[in-house]
Amino acid sequence: MSALARLRETLVAVATTVFATTAFAQSDALVTTDWLEKNLDNPKVRIVEVSVEPGLFERGHIPGAQNIVWHTDLVDTVERDIAKPEKFQALARKLGVDKDVTVVLYGDSNNWFAAWGAWVFDIYGLRDNVKLLDGGRKKWELEKRPVSTSPIAPKASAFTVAEPNRKLRARLLDVVSVVEKKTDARILDIRSPDEFSGKIIAPAGFQELALRAGHIPGSVNVPWARAVNQADGTLKSPQELKKLYAEVGIDGSKPVITTCRIGERSSHTWFILSRVLGYQVANYDGSWTEYGNVVGLPINNPAGTVWGGK
Repeated sequence: MSALARLRETLVAVATTVFATTAFAQSDALVTTDWLEKNLDNPKVRIVEVSVEPGLFERGHIPGAQNIVWHTDLVDTVERDIAKPEKFQALARKLGVDKDVTVVLYGDSNNWFAAWGAWVFDIYGLRDNVKLLDGGRKKWELEKRPVSTSPIAPKASAFTVAEPNRKLRARLLDVVSVVEKKTDARILDIRSPDEFSGKIIAPAGFQELALRAGHIPGSVNVPWARAVNQADGTLKSPQELKKLYAEVGIDGSKPVITTCRIGERSSHTWFILSRVLGYQVANYDGSWTEYGNVVGLPINNPAGTVWGGK
């Protein structure tokens, strides 16, 4: 073989490797169902389900997946808070999760709580190696890919939790500072238009946890579902997503605070803006349940369901 032919062969091999490792999804923050099925037996991949429907994991899950129960594993069950560092470290070790493996999170409801999981993972030092399965359970099941009812316990890791990254989490005072125009961050409310206007406090079937209806003054509204392809639950392209949020002034030029009812749907939008588009974003998990219940804080209520809509 001539030197030129060998060089051509080498370049093709390199290009093929790069394509295989970087073009498996529209973003390094996502993996496709094709990629994941090919890597089910990869010892450097950990698959973790974070769903909201009880018993869903037990009825069938992606082979090799571990299960996280978001409302007990990822939160402090006494305080209204995310899991404390020591609790998260124990969970990560049990799951076999560490910084030297690729962690693929997925779940039901178009990855709402899988995105919440990615947010908590990021706070405690697991970011670049943590991905979402684009389309989540919905796409995996639509494509009739393999499922299992036999969970496998992985070898425990020696993961050491990092100091919490407080820049990823907005607190009430951060939001009040925006309302009072002391900071120039943008507040993005991703609830439904009826929740945002104050026509309803919570979606049908959800507990109403706030006393008032409406939204945080100065916030803009892009319902989370507008970012998703409804047919299979995948995210829209980065170009479409940029256009969607730019329409309300969210373009990455200023920090963003995402908010919803309790912070779960807003973590989905946090993931898109932060991990897919690369914007500076903090998720406000206190959300409307906290803000809407605080005595003395102003709200906007265009529907007129609270004190004449003021």
